[in-house]
Amino acid sequence: MRTRPLKVALLGCGVVGSEVARIMTTHADDLAARIGAPVELAGVAVRRPSKVREGIDPALITTDATALVKRGDLDVVVEVIGGIEPARTLITTAFEHGASVVSANKALLAQDGAALHAAAEEHDKDLYYEAAVAGAIPLIRPLRESLAGDKINRVMGIVNGTTNFILDKMDSTGAGYQEALDEATALGYAEADPTADVEGFDAAAKAAILAGIAFHTRARLDDVYREGMTEVTAADFASAKEMGCTIKLLAICERAADGASVTARVHPAMIPLSHPLASVRGAYNAVFVESDAAGQLMFYGPGAGGAPTASAVLGDLVAVCRNRLSGSTGPGESAYAALPVSPMGDVVTRYHISLDVADKPGVLAQVATVFAEHGVSIDTVRQQGKDGEASLVVVTHRASDAALSGTVEALRKLDTVRGVASIMRVEGE
Repeated sequence: MRTRPLKVALLGCGVVGSEVARIMTTHADDLAARIGAPVELAGVAVRRPSKVREGIDPALITTDATALVKRGDLDVVVEVIGGIEPARTLITTAFEHGASVVSANKALLAQDGAALHAAAEEHDKDLYYEAAVAGAIPLIRPLRESLAGDKINRVMGIVNGTTNFILDKMDSTGAGYQEALDEATALGYAEADPTADVEGFDAAAKAAILAGIAFHTRARLDDVYREGMTEVTAADFASAKEMGCTIKLLAICERAADGASVTARVHPAMIPLSHPLASVRGAYNAVFVESDAAGQLMFYGPGAGGAPTASAVLGDLVAVCRNRLSGSTGPGESAYAALPVSPMGDVVTRYHISLDVADKPGVLAQVATVFAEHGVSIDTVRQQGKDGEASLVVVTHRASDAALSGTVEALRKLDTVRGVASIMRVEGE
């Protein structure tokens, strides 16, 4: 074993960063044996230096992250501060001064992954980011290495634990959205401002990363269709149960049938109870992958939290340190396919539409005519009426999102349609 330690700088020492430092210390001997050299924590950049950080030598603490990454003697920089800036500048500066980078920054990678990969390649350094998607679940490395010889057609998953906890509570207890959110907040699963989670921004960033890796093409956050889950109701869950389904907030990346384009989207969807993703409970994550040769695979586990995310960071750290010792680099960006990312209107799936209508003869015929005029085939219809009001639930066969949007727009103009109560996509069949 080489005796000179590999030097690691840590940018950020919050929930994840503190766990990374703790594991580096408590598992030092095992890490050294697995890597082939000791690993030394050479500096920790923080915003609040006065905060007590148990197990970390105060002499390593600095507020000057730029000076830290410019030292020139670092082997690896671990970035867990999040956000776009200063993380982007610090990462590129680390490459320029000889360090490889391990990051958990999904937002930055979704927005500027191509530029970061280019900077890593220019300086012959590694950029690893297993922790950016689905926490502790090994997913990025299997996609870009284990399945590198296969053709991936679809990646569909639950990649946000907060939203899954909320929807699972709504499903299992009959609670409304706000009640379930309040419980998630009380238990620490939801932030004080849960917007990034419940409006799908967090999942959309992860979808962009997954689409890029799975389809060897560049996908940015702006390419991902995003729809939050704040409008999901107890009535939607009741309808889902009648269909033998549940509701999940899904990130879906798929290759078009002709292989000429891809789509990436995040939205609530009904999925059959028989689908493996339907049984994912609480704050857990799971990703379902479909490929030509391997068939169907599912990756499941804790998708957030200090220790689980730190596990993924440390796995990358070991891999990058091994590369440093061997004088090599691991796989970088693979975007050779350069497939266009199609708009949401091109997506083809099934739909569950709930309408509030007048309870009188001829309404169903009017509604059916609108669907037919827009080329959307109806699978089933269920109607309930009382005191001049009625609810009409329509489940369609597969149709394009553009055709469905046109249908809904026309339905809203009918005098007999009082309102469109709910539109839910049906996936996983």
